[in-house]
Amino acid sequence: MHRIGIDIGRVIIGPVLNGRADTSFLGSGHEEAMRTPPAPGAFAGVADLVARTGGDAWLVSKCGPGVQAKTRAWLAHHRFWDQTGMDRSHLRFCLQRPEKARHARQLRLTVMIDDRVDVLECLDGIVEHRLLFGEQKRPAPPWAIHVLDWAAVRAWAARQWSSAA
Repeated sequence: MHRIGIDIGRVIIGPVLNGRADTSFLGSGHEEAMRTPPAPGAFAGVADLVARTGGDAWLVSKCGPGVQAKTRAWLAHHRFWDQTGMDRSHLRFCLQRPEKARHARQLRLTVMIDDRVDVLECLDGIVEHRLLFGEQKRPAPPWAIHVLDWAAVRAWAARQWSSAA
């Protein structure tokens, strides 16, 4: 059974599209941040992963206290929990990217979806499937599974679960 970790910034909120990152969530006030849309297909993709894992899906994000509060508000404002079926307690924050490895160990993650190679590198030997999300400036390392968008995540998950059957 897979246990999945999902980054928030540039994966669920503000992905890089056509070479441009949407930074309005980070560099804005509360009201403007709430208007930042989710990545195309993100909620349906997360809902699919929640269903496929029997609820063993977690959000794991690196950010400071101010962005943590804004993220919690954004998730509530967009009804993320209701739309995806993810348990509200399945939210983990850390202050440094390498700390995601501690969360991955504690949660026994088998999959991590993140937009940063350096984060996924820290998970070597901890997480079996490391999915590098979104547009990248460099080719994905050979150990990473590059998924351009949420449609690609869902296609990957469908292949994983059909091959496990």
